[in-house]
Amino acid sequence: MQGKGLITIVAIVLGLICLNELLPTWYASKIERQATAVAGDNPEKYQKEITRLSKDTLDLVFTKLYYTKAKDKEMKLGLDLKGGINVLLEINQRDLVNDLTNYSTNPVLIEALNKTDEVQKNSTKSYIDNFFDQFEAINRAKGTNLKLADPELFGNTNLSEIKYNTTDDQVKSIIKRRIDLSVGTAFEVIRTRIDKMGAVQPNVQRVPGTARISVEMPGMKDIDKVKKMLQTSAKLQFWEVQQVPEIAPYFQTLTTMVGIKGDSMGVAKNINFMSLLNLDKLRSNGVASVKLSDTAAVNKILNSKVGQSLRPANIKYTQFMWGYKPEATDTESLVLYAIRGNINQKAPVDGAVETASIGYDELSRVVVDMQMDSKGAKEWKTLTEKNVGKPVAVTLDGRVYTAPNVVNAIPNGRTQISGNFSQEEAKELVDVLGAGKLPAGAKVVQATVVGPSLGQESINAGVISFAIAFLIIIVYIIFYYGGAGVYAVIAMIINLFYIFGIMDSGDFTLTLPGIAGIVLTMAMAVDTNVIIYERTKEELFAGKSILEAYKDGFKHALSAIVDGHLTTLLTAGVLFLFGTGPIKGFALTLGIGILMTFFTSVLLSRVMIFTRLNKGKHLSVWTPPTKNLFRNTWIDFIGKRKYAYIISGILTVICVVSIAMNGFKYGIDFTGGRNYVVRFDKAVNAEDIEQNLVKVFKTEDGKNSSVEAKTFGNDRQLKISTDYLIEDESLKADQTVEQKLYEGLKASLPAKTTLNDFKSADKEHAGIISSEKVGPTVADDIKTHGMLAVAAALAGIFIYILFRFRKWQFSLGAVVALFHDAVIILGAYSLLHKFMPFNMEINQDFVAAILTVLGYSINDTVIIFDRIREYLREKKALTLAGLFDDSISSTLGRTFNTSFTTILVILAIFIFGGDNLRGFMFAMLIGIGFGTYSSIFIASAIAYDFLKKGKEEEVHGKTTSSKEVLASK
Repeated sequence: MQGKGLITIVAIVLGLICLNELLPTWYASKIERQATAVAGDNPEKYQKEITRLSKDTLDLVFTKLYYTKAKDKEMKLGLDLKGGINVLLEINQRDLVNDLTNYSTNPVLIEALNKTDEVQKNSTKSYIDNFFDQFEAINRAKGTNLKLADPELFGNTNLSEIKYNTTDDQVKSIIKRRIDLSVGTAFEVIRTRIDKMGAVQPNVQRVPGTARISVEMPGMKDIDKVKKMLQTSAKLQFWEVQQVPEIAPYFQTLTTMVGIKGDSMGVAKNINFMSLLNLDKLRSNGVASVKLSDTAAVNKILNSKVGQSLRPANIKYTQFMWGYKPEATDTESLVLYAIRGNINQKAPVDGAVETASIGYDELSRVVVDMQMDSKGAKEWKTLTEKNVGKPVAVTLDGRVYTAPNVVNAIPNGRTQISGNFSQEEAKELVDVLGAGKLPAGAKVVQATVVGPSLGQESINAGVISFAIAFLIIIVYIIFYYGGAGVYAVIAMIINLFYIFGIMDSGDFTLTLPGIAGIVLTMAMAVDTNVIIYERTKEELFAGKSILEAYKDGFKHALSAIVDGHLTTLLTAGVLFLFGTGPIKGFALTLGIGILMTFFTSVLLSRVMIFTRLNKGKHLSVWTPPTKNLFRNTWIDFIGKRKYAYIISGILTVICVVSIAMNGFKYGIDFTGGRNYVVRFDKAVNAEDIEQNLVKVFKTEDGKNSSVEAKTFGNDRQLKISTDYLIEDESLKADQTVEQKLYEGLKASLPAKTTLNDFKSADKEHAGIISSEKVGPTVADDIKTHGMLAVAAALAGIFIYILFRFRKWQFSLGAVVALFHDAVIILGAYSLLHKFMPFNMEINQDFVAAILTVLGYSINDTVIIFDRIREYLREKKALTLAGLFDDSISSTLGRTFNTSFTTILVILAIFIFGGDNLRGFMFAMLIGIGFGTYSSIFIASAIAYDFLKKGKEEEVHGKTTSSKEVLASK
């Protein structure tokens, strides 16, 4: 055959590349298994054993393997397989705009920024584009005629490239470029911090077109430390401090006002504000010493509209900040400081740290020594000269680390931060300052945390489901196709080897949905072989020799295979383009798998088969039980299409009514919120747990937040969802929610479970084994992208079918069938989400399932349409109805085999693949079933009805009428 040599060379070269890439993963795993066998569960002993084994070298002639080198090159596993944390950080673009305008207080600018903050919550446009839109609208409405290059806006010393005559369009371009550079700087700072944390195989990426940075750190356990390290902007500032005599009159006024308007300030009227401040206990340069339990009430009072309106002129711009941590002399209280602010809240000394190191003061306490740059040294000298004998506060990200009195002016830019540090805390601060400051604040808008025990369980579930699915396919395809089935299995094994090798060589991350994508790829490989072998069987039944039958089988099957692969690739491309995180992993493995399936099942399989046949050897394409299956099957599908319309119509109406009345259970991907999977040491009642949590998760105004507890996998695990404090994207909010969750579940946990045990559970302890947080803005983006993905997939499929089959009737039939499938799946989720014992949320995984089903269903449809197109050329004597019936009937063997094996594979994943995949696979299960049905009874029927429109057809069935219908139309 032509190209045999080239295909063989490509296969060998690709195999060697994959082998070279996969060997480090095998070797690292081998060393770790040996260490575990010796050390058991003892981590110290395990590390010693790893160190000892790391000295060994495996010489394979063409390469040498060392453990440390192999570990660096091993295949990356996602969080769901290894445990760890994935966060999506968003750089505060308002801070960037303020910095570029030199903290201008222009009222039009301030109003535009405030309006942009509101609009951004429900917008998929970038922050800066929304800002420019709002600025133009407000500028026009107020008739101020401000130009962006105005000195009060961007025409300041911070942006020397902007002149008085620079046009608005030019300014916009400059600002976008500067913001992009700032986000790039933030990316480098974040990456440097992660390197200092010693993370293994971290994955840090910018999200194109946004100010977001995705960070994945497999294996990390101290989640709070990670979040703190990533969110800390390292914005080190130095301020003047106001003391009690200046602030006391304001506090007295607030005390009186709380008794009158406490309700509108968010606290009870009987609270004595002055007593909360504990001024008699104050031993520092702060203005209050507040018990930790009272800090929330003090914040509400100070930040309330009433509290803000009562401020006298001398503290109009004062910022009240808390100390970094409790004082050593009073571990139950935090000191409140009054920081002298100004109209633009710009610190007298901002940033300017050149170096930072750990040191010790005269009492041997741990401190952080810093050296400022030249600009900072001058500003520091000015500030200390002005405040000799007075306190100056050193703040980091809005927290006061120290506020000592200035003894003398400091001319050399050296200073020291003391804050009752432990050695570890000081090191963390030095690492943060050493990595550089972020150009603006950062907030976690999405986070996923998976405990290591759950990661191992996911690996086990993935391997089991993978093995069972693979075994099912091997047994079935050899049973059905005999010798040819053996070659199909060999091609699939090579296919799997290539997929894993390419994943490893491309440094791609393997996730649990990715494993599902590989398993589905195997089903697609079966489909490819089924198409080839079914055509080969037809040629053999037509009386051709075995060699000729295989030649024509491959030849006639190629068109349908190409169409099917391209439509599935289109689906994978849409998923990759619009999906995030695990969905991208699923799309990536599916895309790689489809390409490798074509190479192995079409090209390489052809080489292997014809090498055997050209030697004169026989190769069966059936077994005795399967030889005549579907051979003489013929059904009048077109004649029965009206029954299908009625059935589909009834099902569609039921689904639409259910969607309208019952709605859906939306996941936090679409609504925003937090999910926690909590494991207990005994069976628990989800309804009782939910009622307890409702009491705990109350908003500040006393209203209940949304809380749901549902059994997850077994009666010792719950999935708990809440939107409590979801608008607050700070680390403190995350900790508050975890604290309240712990309080609400404490009665159901083992007696000695601490908060730290609860937050980082493992197979030995009850507690949180995984968590997920999605902010409202990200949820809106995911929802929008999900809808766009479905719309893009349908449009792309319509255009592709139109291009391939040259008749809009085929495109219409295909898209209507896909729409039918989507409505049925949505209806099933609407009807059943309250009753099923597994997750049936509408989330981005569900969107991925819908799109995968659409890709599979269109693949089915294309096979039938391809046969109709062929018969339109060859069987001109048939009526159109007879032609359609012949086409569908002749492809029944392929349709049954592909659907049956795919459903078996999906069932294997559904049963053995773990709780996280069950909802995804259930949608696939419904979709494959109805996708097969709709390809035959909906897509073909609609194409037929619109093709025959205006033509009379009285004859149905397998007949050769003198009427030639639409053969050339």
